[in-house]
Amino acid sequence: MFKEDFLRSVLETALSRGGDHADVFIEETMDNRIGFNDRKVSSISSGIVQGAGIRVITGKAYTYLYANDVDEARLMELARSSAEARAAGTAGTAKALADRGLAPLHGYGLLPDSVDMARKVELVRRADAAARAHAAVIDQVFVNYWDVRQRVTVAASDGSFMNEDRVRTRFTVRAIAARGDRKEEGYYAPGKSQGFEFFDRFTPEKVAAEAARVACVCLEADHAPSGVMPVVIDNEFGGVIFHEACGHALESSSVADDASVFTGKLGQAIAAPCVNAVDDGTIANEWGSARYDDEGLPTRRNQLIKDGVLTSYLVDRVGQAKMGIPANGCGRRESYKFAPTSRMSNTFIEPGKHTLEQLIASVDRGLYCRRMGGGSVNPATTDFNFAVAEAYLIEGGKLGMPVKNATLIGKGADIIMNIDMVADNLDIGGTGMCGAASGSIPANVGQPAIRVGGLVVGGRA
Repeated sequence: MFKEDFLRSVLETALSRGGDHADVFIEETMDNRIGFNDRKVSSISSGIVQGAGIRVITGKAYTYLYANDVDEARLMELARSSAEARAAGTAGTAKALADRGLAPLHGYGLLPDSVDMARKVELVRRADAAARAHAAVIDQVFVNYWDVRQRVTVAASDGSFMNEDRVRTRFTVRAIAARGDRKEEGYYAPGKSQGFEFFDRFTPEKVAAEAARVACVCLEADHAPSGVMPVVIDNEFGGVIFHEACGHALESSSVADDASVFTGKLGQAIAAPCVNAVDDGTIANEWGSARYDDEGLPTRRNQLIKDGVLTSYLVDRVGQAKMGIPANGCGRRESYKFAPTSRMSNTFIEPGKHTLEQLIASVDRGLYCRRMGGGSVNPATTDFNFAVAEAYLIEGGKLGMPVKNATLIGKGADIIMNIDMVADNLDIGGTGMCGAASGSIPANVGQPAIRVGGLVVGGRA
């Protein structure tokens, strides 16, 4: 969008009244959304967002200003305002910008913005029809289509410079099964950093059938028991517990301010020896991946926990200033309206040596959670409460009847200590949007199946 020499002059202006670091973030984002319910299209929207933000870091504090018009005059005005806001003393300098020249991470097939809207509408109609055809008890179907293309430029005073074209596609189906006045729902929402070729793997029929299947299972389910029991949590979105209850507490935005139970615990055992956890933003075509983060640094595979020992935090540039630990490619933001902060990308527990069948066979009486739902967590304490979207009793080492309305209650810091078996069926397809200080961003969760001993299950007494 702008030449390197001009962006360098913007950064030098931002540092003209002092500061240790400055960066500029410029974006142009186009997205398309379709909503479908009650057998018809309920909404269609297309939008373009353009803007830029400038940040100046001084010591452990920063100033961030942004604007939605991004010509040269406005950028320079933002830079001058940023300098005035800091007014920290001796002028800083900006190095010559140098593109790292890394090859694009993702290969895109058919770009969604080149596909006619009528073709996209046909996808949601197919999903609605497939969900209803799955079973006569499917009473309502809600389908949502979303594609987004974000073009990003980041330039920083340390010489970092990058341009990246990011494309993501997501398709969600919520099916409601009903019998009399009883209703239950199923939900499936895959997404990838892909173009329209996403639908070669995740056909509308496949996504709809999975949502409808879960709804039908829940319609036949009895209420879950309550109490302390061993719990087997399956792969894919099962990883949301680690993401929410532990992952956020490993971000420098919490750790640096002593707002995490894991502050000061690098090199210490914080999980069972069978637990190895990773955050990896470099996996091609995954939902949470990118070649660069939103601070202009290459994304990385960060080993968070190795054999139960805490080996790394997720550190952004502000976290680096506060903690003295180098930033490791995890500074992310929703848009130019947010300053970046340390965030997860694709976060998962690595596979172990057991099979899912062995985990289930090892439990005399407990709960098998095939799909997790939403929940809440206090990142300072890791206290969590998560709903289970699809669950079954385990009796005598075998799967029993489906149960509904189960919740898992506990502390993330405790649950990772109580994982005693890890299966080999890793799946990191737990697509979601993660909200925090820098807005709502695409994040992926995953794990193989895990067994947790002595977890509190909320249900019907």
